[in-house]
Amino acid sequence: MPIFRRYTHTAIAMHWLIAVMISAAFTLGFIMSDMPGLTMTKLKYFSWHKWLGVTIFALALVRVMWRATHPAPPLVANLPPWQRLAAGAAHYSLYVLIIVIPLTGYFYSLAAGVPVVYLGIVPLPVLIAKNDVLKEVLKSMHSILNFTMAGVVVLHVLGALKHHFIDRDGTLARMLPFVDRGG
Repeated sequence: MPIFRRYTHTAIAMHWLIAVMISAAFTLGFIMSDMPGLTMTKLKYFSWHKWLGVTIFALALVRVMWRATHPAPPLVANLPPWQRLAAGAAHYSLYVLIIVIPLTGYFYSLAAGVPVVYLGIVPLPVLIAKNDVLKEVLKSMHSILNFTMAGVVVLHVLGALKHHFIDRDGTLARMLPFVDRGG
């Protein structure tokens, strides 16, 4: 296995925490949007989904600031140019999506006339009035962007697994917690 430089412990922790939270929010969104009617369970899932979205958004901002001041370790030296481009495009897309998706959800909720109260305690500002036309646009955007992110995440995971099992170049291990190799 080649020597490689790892991401910082903070970057690794934020990566996996945000990944788990996005998976939970996506799963909740998928389940609740398929539930008929307006039940207490559905309302609870909507609240949890929104709280996850707000938390993901806040962590995404911290992660972007961290990344701006702590550059990623260099990619493996022999990586073909198209893979460098693909990796950069995937990472950039994921950073944009983890910021934009919670915003579309937030504004969708406001356009539906439902304010967001973080953890049931902290009311977030109502920045737009109820608007049925905008609600439908934001609902579609939120859904399309989520499925776009799911596609990019699948490609991201497949790329990481390819590097780990086929190329065996240490790329995946740079972001795995509890792996301490390299220089």
